[in-house]
Amino acid sequence: MIDVAHTSSQSLAIPGPRGELEALIDAPESGAHSQIAVICHPHPLHGGTMTNKVAHMLGKSFNAVGASAVRFNFRGVGRSAGEYAHGIGETEDALAVVDWARIRWPGAQIWIAGFSFGGAVAIRAAGERQVQRLITVAPAVDRVEVSADKLPRCPWLVIQGDADEVVPAASVSSWLDSIPLSPDLVLLPGVGHYFHGKLNELKHEVVAWLQRQQG
Repeated sequence: MIDVAHTSSQSLAIPGPRGELEALIDAPESGAHSQIAVICHPHPLHGGTMTNKVAHMLGKSFNAVGASAVRFNFRGVGRSAGEYAHGIGETEDALAVVDWARIRWPGAQIWIAGFSFGGAVAIRAAGERQVQRLITVAPAVDRVEVSADKLPRCPWLVIQGDADEVVPAASVSSWLDSIPLSPDLVLLPGVGHYFHGKLNELKHEVVAWLQRQQG
């Protein structure tokens, strides 16, 4: 495991479909940028930004296994151009960041992750592009449409709290049962939507899964 205290951060703007997207790159100082994780944040109309604590912990989890993390603000959030677009435009934003990462780091594995609204967007984006890993935390599949015709074909982890008061575990489980895929599902007992006091548990599950995939 990499010491996440030894990471470097860079603020930048990435070209998006409606103008520039505000972004942050967190990279292990010893990393070779061989794995790049694109992270999608929660709902833009409910305070979701790239600095959300779950999105931030996802970034730290990726750094811990030697991967660089790219967090970005969806259109209309922070300094990102544009306005909210019901998950459709936000999927276009995520795809733009994935495409940008592929050009910036040729040959790198591209991973994608997301929390809540961003989790559903990450599923949509992974279904549109060939990525090597997908991690979704409490994906809001009951609020953002995800087509069964365009599902990801990569290793996929779903982390869900069984006490989630925003994205009920039952709705996520029901949706997973309805699709022709079986992603790895980790159900965390007593964990609510915002992972209050449980962020280290989240990191542990993400790191352990990634290490099993790499092993």
